Amino acid sequence: MTKTARIATTALAACAIALAGAAYFALDPATNAIFPRCPFLTLTGLKCPGCGSQRAIHCLLHADIRGAAAYNFLLVASLPAVALLLVGELVRKRRPGFYAAVNNTKFTAGVLLAVTGWWILRNIMGW
Repeated sequence: MTKTARIATTALAACAIALAGAAYFALDPATNAIFPRCPFLTLTGLKCPGCGSQRAIHCLLHADIRGAAAYNFLLVASLPAVALLLVGELVRKRRPGFYAAVNNTKFTAGVLLAVTGWWILRNIMGW
């Protein structure tokens, strides 16, 4: 991919993220029908690991961390890990050791274990 194509792709992605952020800021997914419902919840009656994420994002954009955690605690709790992964990607070439530390099998297995545990517990405990 050429440098121009990378810049164009990055700009397009930034615009899409900004547009989605504006939509989630302006419109409440809890009351607005344009946001999709969870197909897993609709089909099974059980919550998936991502259920409540749209409402949690809306709350986070309004600085309501408690409300966001009530909708999807895993999303809020995973923000530091996501930040580490983003930083690791940004410094990938300058700090390959840091990148390797946050992009390894143990980290990935831990994320998989946390998501699976959250999925099971939220349905057993009714979170």
